[in-house]
Amino acid sequence: MEIVLLGTGAADGWPNPFCRCGTCLDALRRGEVRGQTAALVDDELLIDCGPEVPGAASRLGRTLAGVGHLLLTHAHSDHLGPQALLSRSWVAGTGELEVIGPSAALEVCRPWVGPGDPVRFVPVVAGDRIRVGGYDVRVLPARHRVFEDGDAVLYDVTGPDGARVLWATDTGPWPTGWFAAVRGAGYDAVFLEETLGDREEISDAHLGLERFGAMVRSLRSVGAVDDRTDVVAVHLGHHNPPLDQLVPRLREHGARPGKDGKVVWCGPAGPPYPAPVRGGAGRGQTREQDS
Repeated sequence: MEIVLLGTGAADGWPNPFCRCGTCLDALRRGEVRGQTAALVDDELLIDCGPEVPGAASRLGRTLAGVGHLLLTHAHSDHLGPQALLSRSWVAGTGELEVIGPSAALEVCRPWVGPGDPVRFVPVVAGDRIRVGGYDVRVLPARHRVFEDGDAVLYDVTGPDGARVLWATDTGPWPTGWFAAVRGAGYDAVFLEETLGDREEISDAHLGLERFGAMVRSLRSVGAVDDRTDVVAVHLGHHNPPLDQLVPRLREHGARPGKDGKVVWCGPAGPPYPAPVRGGAGRGQTREQDS
């Protein structure tokens, strides 16, 4: 499974373009700009599509022309830019697009789709398990909401090659009972939000560093994360410390920060080019490369 991180930033990105805080200035100095969090899987499955995402794909030298499935986590505007559906409709011969997500997110999309457009909407709720092309997708709850409880979800995705990943943004800390749904999952990679850094008092619908660490420990306790799982922090924002401080703090939890443009390979099949190896051999082996 090839996962291209099209964006790894929070809603306002990192740096926030209107901010002069230390972490934003540090990001500018480094030239590390993180856009709205989204991922492209095997060039055919797109997870979230905020308004910045199509342009990010093009800047990374990627095309979305082969995308036949769009997984939406929720309707917040950094995760859903429905105008992309209009742009897609201007191209002939794109084939059917399956748009999967909570009903509230699909309702935001519908006005952007014409009566003859080859778009099919598939509403899901936490607890569902569906086949999405060659992928087995389990829908998990998120401690997050747009309009009401239940209108945001997370995704557990198993690819045709057996690689299994958890896409876990946006969410606050899970109640203890929710972890039963991922018991024994043994994910190859976990993409877990870490929005708030040391400012967790801002919101209980996101994770900061302390909650992120607790979430990873809980996932580990039920066998969802093991020593071979590549844990990648995404949805990163400027409430975090500068990168040279963030990296070691994430490492304490067996994790690392995601970076826009990076390609994460996971599962039994390796990439078609040499790349640094993360994790152990076989299941859980991941490799990272620039897009």
